[in-house]
Amino acid sequence: MKALHLKIAPGTLALALGFAFAAAVAARAEAPEGFVYLAPEQVPFKSPLGAGPQQAVIFGDPSKPGVYVVRVHFPPGFHSSPHFHSQDRHATVIKGVWWNGTGEELDFSKARPIAAGSYVRHPAGGIHWDGAGDEEVIVQITGVGPVETTPVGKPDAGRDDHWPKPK
Repeated sequence: MKALHLKIAPGTLALALGFAFAAAVAARAEAPEGFVYLAPEQVPFKSPLGAGPQQAVIFGDPSKPGVYVVRVHFPPGFHSSPHFHSQDRHATVIKGVWWNGTGEELDFSKARPIAAGSYVRHPAGGIHWDGAGDEEVIVQITGVGPVETTPVGKPDAGRDDHWPKPK
């Protein structure tokens, strides 16, 4: 059997890629009603403080009744202070190693590394703190609202501290 050799004219590849992109956009626009497709680069992360951890509401609204899905992005070295939630929260690590600790004391030596792909349940009322070590972390959290977050300990405890690099 003879091999078939094709010559591609200059610009043809760019044109073909353009058509493929247009088809992908059209396919997204024509998704059946109620379906949502969101690529990682389309996640609308926002930081309430202008720096540090960012959050994106993917589905629902944590302040209203019903299921919600949020993603949290922790830049390297950033973490939360001890706190608890009024409802159970279910977290899946999407990227990086998420460091978790429990209790009112922010003690980095007691933090537990949670690898990408892992699941964590934070029970309602369970005091915890979490964040990133020396790499960025993205965590997806699912829960049922309305949910409230209550800080524990001194206001802003540890807010200016960076997570030490894990040893």
